[in-house]
Amino acid sequence: MKRTTDLLFLLLIAIVFQSCFKEDEMVSPHPRGDIMTDTIPMTVNYLYQVYFSLDSGMVVSANEKTLYDLGFECSQTGWRVILNSSDFMKVADLGEVPFAQSFDTIGLKMLFDKSDGNPDSNAIGQWFKISDADTVSNKHVYALSRGLDELGNPLGLYQVIFDSLKNNMYHFRYAPLSGGIISSGSVSKDPKVNYVFFSLKSGSAVPAEPPKDTYDLLFTQYTTMLYTNEGFPYPYLVTGALLNRFMVAAAVDSAHDFMAITREEAIMMNYSEALDVIGYDWKYYDDATGNYTIIPNRSYVIRGVSGFWFKLRFVDFYNKEGLKGYPVIEYQRL
Repeated sequence: MKRTTDLLFLLLIAIVFQSCFKEDEMVSPHPRGDIMTDTIPMTVNYLYQVYFSLDSGMVVSANEKTLYDLGFECSQTGWRVILNSSDFMKVADLGEVPFAQSFDTIGLKMLFDKSDGNPDSNAIGQWFKISDADTVSNKHVYALSRGLDELGNPLGLYQVIFDSLKNNMYHFRYAPLSGGIISSGSVSKDPKVNYVFFSLKSGSAVPAEPPKDTYDLLFTQYTTMLYTNEGFPYPYLVTGALLNRFMVAAAVDSAHDFMAITREEAIMMNYSEALDVIGYDWKYYDDATGNYTIIPNRSYVIRGVSGFWFKLRFVDFYNKEGLKGYPVIEYQRL
């Protein structure tokens, strides 16, 4: 009987002590994910742009990099027009000149969008002025080089004039740079994506970017600025990974062993929202072997679109058949 009484007394004490703690103090630790390995199928000639989710460990969507030419910003106050940098696209502002006349690119200062995604470095720039509540054209004509396809063939030259942005719809006209038939285009903002894309070749909007809250990384070719041994800059087409413009940031870590990086360390790192913070230089081309080699001891910590932290490293640039253009990544949710 005494043993039963003692047990009841201990149970009563446990209940009393438990009631002294707030319910929200009893927080289960967040479980770390398994280490995952995936191969990104960009293919040998880097034809495909691949949108990848670290949360699901899946390719969300993929498209041929030549699918589109221009991207139109979809945020509520957005107005920017970007180039398809994966095709080495460039643009020159011709000023207020008659539209659809014949032009060439001789002597033009052709610009490209900076690979860090800085909106102040947009190559087309502010194409409008404000009239009352409307965004209307500055009447400048822009010469566009559509760049190169995956085999290095030129995709052609166009001229474009952006007419207006009204009621969340962009209106513009385009024609061959050499003159000729004028075509009209329009795209509507879609708040589900960062940019809506348009193909000058097909004359229509095309589905490229998936919903902005569904992916973290875009594996693609893109244009960036490199430098000669003498320090002279030149634009070049590279292959790597860019961040989702929406809610994603990353940090580069060469101080810790990949396996040892913890969530606590990840939270304290300095993050960048520059699109190319991961970029292309996790590998280098070895002239002696004629192959790409992964740079050792370089990891990336990514604050994903879901709010979770992930650590990631590249382990290869070749698939099991030995074909380049298939980056192999190893990553883990922290």
